Amino acid sequence: MWFGKYQHFCDIHPFFYAISVQKEQLKRHVKNLFSKEKTARTIQQQKLPNVVFAYSSNLIKRGKGIDPILQYNKADNIMLACSKINGMVIHPGEVFSFWRTIGRTSAGNGFKEGRVIVNGRLTSGTGGGLCNLANTLNLLVLNSPLEIIEFHKHSDALSPDAGKRVPLSAGTSVSYNYIDYQFRNSSDQDVQLFLWVEDEKLFGELRSETAFPYRYELIEEDHHFRKESDRFYRVSKIYRHTIDKATGEILDKELIWDNHSLVMFEYDLIPKDQIRE
Repeated sequence: MWFGKYQHFCDIHPFFYAISVQKEQLKRHVKNLFSKEKTARTIQQQKLPNVVFAYSSNLIKRGKGIDPILQYNKADNIMLACSKINGMVIHPGEVFSFWRTIGRTSAGNGFKEGRVIVNGRLTSGTGGGLCNLANTLNLLVLNSPLEIIEFHKHSDALSPDAGKRVPLSAGTSVSYNYIDYQFRNSSDQDVQLFLWVEDEKLFGELRSETAFPYRYELIEEDHHFRKESDRFYRVSKIYRHTIDKATGEILDKELIWDNHSLVMFEYDLIPKDQIRE
């Protein structure tokens, strides 16, 4: 719905934005109530034997314009959310839902103020930082034959790359409860998630009963930054290769993301050699 010539109704005032969010949350509650999908609920601490994929990333970002308090709060939020996911078994045919597993990110449930994106702007909000966790989940699933059934994007240029660029190291968006991340176990065996925080790093493992016959690889092509009007964007194409483990043959090349992400950090931190006209 539009108001005037340029604004959405929910952009007029924070009050209207809050109303819009509550409406979307209610719609999702109703959708979940009538859903016929079987949601994963089983938690077991005994690990399934095969590691499908493991990933780790630095959790605390430091640098110009980054609030350290929000960073440490983010780590606490992620640690709390991990405790609700750790050991979850997803049986064949079941669906994992980020929000149906974690629940409402309220202060009463132990969540703190962290960094969030609202209307395309970085700000603070209760439960902030959980997009980091959802992104790790997404990387685990992309390196498996599991089926992503709900995925939302935000900018993957929230802060400068720390070291070597990792495709899809950021960019997954979640917001309670209507912007969810969901995947289905479309395989013929149980899989299991382990996620934990240690020494300022986030670790994730996807496990299975036996090894799958394929492995997966994320490839980024034509990565660069480009100025459009008075804003910079990260531009690239990210593909997923499906590779036969027995032969090493690439069986499929799938475009995962035609990336055009607004840069949300200081422009003088963009590597000059990565900027194109």
